[in-house]
Amino acid sequence: MAFEDYQTKDSVVIVYTGDGKGKTSASLGLMVRALGNRWNVSFIQFIKYWGVGEHVFIRDILPLYKDQLSFYKGGKGFYDAGDLSPKQITPAQHKQAAEDTYNQAYNDATSGKYDLVICDEINNAVNDGLLTKAKLKKLIVEKAPNTSLCLTGRNFPDSLVNLTDIATNMTKIKHHFDDKYLANPGIDY
Repeated sequence: MAFEDYQTKDSVVIVYTGDGKGKTSASLGLMVRALGNRWNVSFIQFIKYWGVGEHVFIRDILPLYKDQLSFYKGGKGFYDAGDLSPKQITPAQHKQAAEDTYNQAYNDATSGKYDLVICDEINNAVNDGLLTKAKLKKLIVEKAPNTSLCLTGRNFPDSLVNLTDIATNMTKIKHHFDDKYLANPGIDY
């Protein structure tokens, strides 16, 4: 097939999943590319609530992009992750935070205002039972026709892969966490 026989789509659904590092990093690269093309972008963060590098970076560039970039941080931390879970936050509070964050994501994705909506760590929220697969499917199916959607996090449901345009599985070959090393600022968060 010749290059001129290919077409473009008005929007795509992109998934970055798997147990390897780089899902959030890939979504941030996508955000940079979209902003560079003067797109309106909404970056919505599930799970992470602590001070991570991407939050500081997005906060710092928000004034440069004014109405072109929106950021919503709705997570309450790791859920059901043993010693890594914040002890003072109840399962009900985690679930409510996920619901509130989902509502923001759904509103942004269906509004038609954004060219790209990134839902970072939404797959984890679904896998942890904080959101249902049905809600994730609804987000994908009901997004505005010209809005691209990026969904990150481990364990994207196999049953929904047919609704995506690009799905990348980040496969871990080696990670220092397995050798009892904590995450490094600037590299892991």
